[in-house]
Order: sequence, then C-alpha cells, then structure tokens
Amino acid sequence: MPRLLVLEDDDGIRVSLAMALEDEGYETTSHPDAEAALRDPVFGEVDVFLVDLMLGAGMDGFDFIREVRRRSDVPVIVLSAKADTHDIVAALEAGADDYVTKPFEIKEVSARLRALRRRLPTRVAEPSHAGTGEFVIDSANGPLVLDAHAGVLRRGADAVHVTVTEYHLLRELATSAGQVLSRQALLERVWDHGYFGDQRIVDVHVRRVRTKIEVDASEPRLLVTVRGLGYRLDCA
Repeated sequence: MPRLLVLEDDDGIRVSLAMALEDEGYETTSHPDAEAALRDPVFGEVDVFLVDLMLGAGMDGFDFIREVRRRSDVPVIVLSAKADTHDIVAALEAGADDYVTKPFEIKEVSARLRALRRRLPTRVAEPSHAGTGEFVIDSANGPLVLDAHAGVLRRGADAVHVTVTEYHLLRELATSAGQVLSRQALLERVWDHGYFGDQRIVDVHVRRVRTKIEVDASEPRLLVTVRGLGYRLDCA
C-alpha cells in the first residue's frame, strides 16, 4: 500500500484530503508543519510527499522540498494556492516533481498520483535498447550511461543522483535520441497529464537534467533546445 505524507497547515484541507486518499487505498500520514514532518519516524518510508508551500511559522514548503531532496529522490507533488509563474518555477527548481493549484478536485490529485505510481519504482527491468538495455549518452565523459535495466544513470563506475521524474524524462529522450520531442509529447509521456498539464514543468526538469549530464549546463551540447519545437538529446 503506497504511503503518502501530507504537509498542509489548513486543518480542513489536510483532514479531508487524507480521508479521501485513504478511501482510494493510500496509507497517509499528515502534519501541519514541516518540522514535525521531518521528525516523523515514517519520513524515510514515504512513497510520495504532498506539500503545501504556504505554511505557518517555521520552515516553509520550499525549504521542506529542498530538505527532502537532500535526503532522498522520493517524488514531491505541490498543492498550493500560489499559482503565478515565479512560485511554480521556484517550487519545481527546489525539487518538486509536479504542481497542483488550489482549489483542486480530489480526482485531479488522484490522477496525478496514479500517473506518478506508474513510474515507480525506477529500479526495475526495462525493455532493452540495442540488445543491452543501456543508452550511452556521452562516451567522452565518464562515459555517461543510462542503464535502463537497473534504472540508474552512471558516469563511469559512479551513480549520478537523479529523481524518479528526471530518470524517466532522460529515458524518454534517450529512447528517441536525435529526434525532437515537443513539450506536450514529453508532458504526456513522462507526467501522463493529458490536457491539464503545465508545460513549464517540462522546462524546469530539462534544466535540472542538464545539471546532471552536461559538462556546462549553461551551454548544453547533449540536451539541446530546438526553438519553437521542443528538446532533442544528441548522444555524443
């Protein structure tokens, strides 16, 4: 049974969301403040975090997400009334995997969770590529290899830390290496959002992936932008 941790300081939203998700088969733990969530013994056993950005006194949602990222690659979905571009991008750059604006319907949150669960766990056998299940992304530096069987990214003998979403985004690009994939195509393949997804999520995650694979993320040569069309992975 997937375990969710709900971080929400509004008592009504926190309780009703937890109850609705439990009715759908999730096991939930909820807290009104970030410090209590971080101290919870179940923190290391959580499968997905649902995080509000505007909390009461103490650590806010942005800092909580950064702390989650320092400790693990567990997915984070933001649930927030902050809906402007700056806040959405800031939350994604802090390490969130997805973003749902308030007010929201429980069915939308459930749909995002179902899409996310289809990507978990990452370390499972995948269909092979060129008979090996490995995508050599950069042969000169490392080499940098995406191992689709193990579900890991390696530079030489060392694993490169990537989140669940970063891994799946890179795998989709590697599977179609040399081809341009539009933001909408990536949104549908990686996030499974259909028509209600926000394409800014793709842009931020591309920037995050670049920091993991490029020698100089400010001048990408592997994961390139094709203006007006989308993104292309040029394996070297």
